[in-house]
Amino acid sequence: MTGPRSSSDERSDETKRGAGKVWLVGAGPGDAGLLTVRGLRALEAADVIVADRLGARAVLDGLAADGVELRAEVVDVGKRPGHHAVPQDAINALLVHLGQEGKTVVRLKGGDPYVFGRGGEELHACQEAGVAVEVVPGITSAISVPAIAGIPLTHRGVATAFTVATAHDQIESLGGGRDHTVVLLMGIGTLANSAITLARGERGAACPVAVVEDGYGPRQRVTVGTLATIAHQAAERGIRSPAVVVVGDVVRLSPYAPAELATLDLSQYDPLTPPRRA
Repeated sequence: MTGPRSSSDERSDETKRGAGKVWLVGAGPGDAGLLTVRGLRALEAADVIVADRLGARAVLDGLAADGVELRAEVVDVGKRPGHHAVPQDAINALLVHLGQEGKTVVRLKGGDPYVFGRGGEELHACQEAGVAVEVVPGITSAISVPAIAGIPLTHRGVATAFTVATAHDQIESLGGGRDHTVVLLMGIGTLANSAITLARGERGAACPVAVVEDGYGPRQRVTVGTLATIAHQAAERGIRSPAVVVVGDVVRLSPYAPAELATLDLSQYDPLTPPRRA
């Protein structure tokens, strides 16, 4: 006669049957303080962490500095100088393999898994293979990095909508004027072309632009100019990736904006007062 089965016995049986799970966790912009509590709990329970370089590694380092001990093995699949990123198909296969082995896996992705993070592809791969998978949203750099430079993407009387795109997209189709904020990710290599393209529309060459380098990182720096000047400023200052580009009149609200661009006196601005029309 055998005694009652313990919960550890049941967990062991589940592992043998391959009852693993993959968590697609958004790491945010790289500050461990901006990781969600749900994301932290997933990391604490993980057997394996499959980590990006941008955002994800910085969060792991930040947690370690804060005394948070994670028992998981860390697998680096991110791109760094001199080292090519692991192809997406190989990452998908790795997640499926680990899940089928009965592992609890965290795929730690910079920003949010669904904002240019290819999280949908990883989710689909796991679902197709019958591996349990769950998404934990993260704070995208498209919103958090402008915020650290004092730039709200919308502001009453200034901007009522925003679009997030990569500079690799066909930005010719991005309409609107300065009251429609454009946020460009991965846009430094094509900044000159993007600025020329956006300046041809309603925004015009004098539209304010901010480039926020390495948001929340040790190289954090803000450069403010216009669509006419920003490419020259970027070359002159040696601006490097990672960086977020913000285009629109909301840039005027940043404390980094020069006097000729800063047109709102926020000390006297009453958000409850309807905006005056010209």
